[in-house]
Amino acid sequence: MELEAYREAAEEFVAELTGEYYRHYAGLKDGFEIESIYERHDELFTRAAVEELREQSAAPTPGTDERRRRRMLLEFAVEGHLGLATKAVDAELARREAELSIEVDGERIGYRESSVTQANERDPDRRERIEEARLALTEHDLNPLHREALERRHELAQELGYPSYRDMCAALRGLDFEALYRQTEAFSAATEASYAGVVEPELQRVLGVGFDGLRRSDLPRFFRAADNDARFPADRLTDSFIETARGLGIDVTAQAGVILDTERRPKKSPRAFCAPVRAPGEVYLVIAPVGGRDDYATLFHEGGHTGHFANVDPALPFEFRQLGDNAITEAYAFLFQHLIEDPEWLRRRLGVDDGGALASYARANRLVYLRRYSAKFAYELELHGGDDAGLDALADRYAELLSAAIRVEWPRQTFLSDVDPGFYCTAYLRAWALETHLRTYFRHQFGPAWFENAEAGETLRALWHDGQRLSPEELLRDLTGERLDFAVLRDDLGLA
Repeated sequence: MELEAYREAAEEFVAELTGEYYRHYAGLKDGFEIESIYERHDELFTRAAVEELREQSAAPTPGTDERRRRRMLLEFAVEGHLGLATKAVDAELARREAELSIEVDGERIGYRESSVTQANERDPDRRERIEEARLALTEHDLNPLHREALERRHELAQELGYPSYRDMCAALRGLDFEALYRQTEAFSAATEASYAGVVEPELQRVLGVGFDGLRRSDLPRFFRAADNDARFPADRLTDSFIETARGLGIDVTAQAGVILDTERRPKKSPRAFCAPVRAPGEVYLVIAPVGGRDDYATLFHEGGHTGHFANVDPALPFEFRQLGDNAITEAYAFLFQHLIEDPEWLRRRLGVDDGGALASYARANRLVYLRRYSAKFAYELELHGGDDAGLDALADRYAELLSAAIRVEWPRQTFLSDVDPGFYCTAYLRAWALETHLRTYFRHQFGPAWFENAEAGETLRALWHDGQRLSPEELLRDLTGERLDFAVLRDDLGLA
């Protein structure tokens, strides 16, 4: 295999696939035409290509950039090998999600748009009806396809010689899943006693109910936090982000190739995303505005991704610009997202002088998400453990774990749709820990208003410049000398 030719072809594939992802999920086109893209590049993902890259990835000296690049290429090839086999199912899933709709109280609502409608709905009973209709579609129209794709990925992992899909993902990413599981379980146990005391007052304030009256269908409304809309005005949304970036010495409006897509479209995915078609050079930031705080959270999160990919050194190898450990880019996204709950940022950017109440809500919100993802990780370890014969029983296991973590009855119907390929939940978990370390570092080095410090911006751009060359553990060690530890999140929440 000629590695340089493979790398060039791989970069072109990523650009085509990411561009198609953007157009479909931004609601600009109905079809999700990934099959033809895979067919044009199928030589990248053959079994022979995977085996050759596996052999070559072990050749360079450990710790060198060439070793990193080849490991990233191997992970890319394996993911593509699985994607090639499931491309038709994935395309059909996307098509159905875009075309399906539910009917609630005589109103027709698009499947994807329904979660936005639910978050904006004041009536809890109607929120429940929206959820029930969406769950029915998930179970009957989408889960058979989710299952087909999942079982095929599991089968292919074993055909490649891995004991299970779980073992394959851990090996390709160089992660110790058991060590991370011990950390997340310790976090869940350590926050069990304080969970209700942190979250329930905010449930009462936002929804008017405590855990006794809480339903899963209420959570989108809770995360929407509509009572805070006045403090997060729509007309300040984009400007506040631009001003924040400018405080760091970054002119977002002058960055070539950065496109901000905030237009509402019926078939636009409610899940905000950043699509780095080419990093740097062509980076899309996409959100579906819901209103209030949630719009700020999603814009700043995806803005962190966009800043990262738009400022990557163009001279870096393809692998470091667009592959690597996504916990890195997620940490930058959370670093920006966290600003909207920072009292200093709220005062300077939105004129909010009493940020204490907003901070209490943000603390509860974060705790819910951290416990939810810890439970999701525990579930996925079981889901991807290698035995698909008991797959049906895992729907109940999924509901059991999530219900216990969040203390609300969790629907079993989403046991397959609530799973991102490749254990992406581990990227979020490690990113939350890394972000906490980074935020502490920036505050210590540049003060509480670090987001208005040009030197902080230079430090951030230097980190962004390096793409995803390093792992989160390596980045933190080089920056501060610390060890990445999930326990830092418990301390950051004041729950030590």
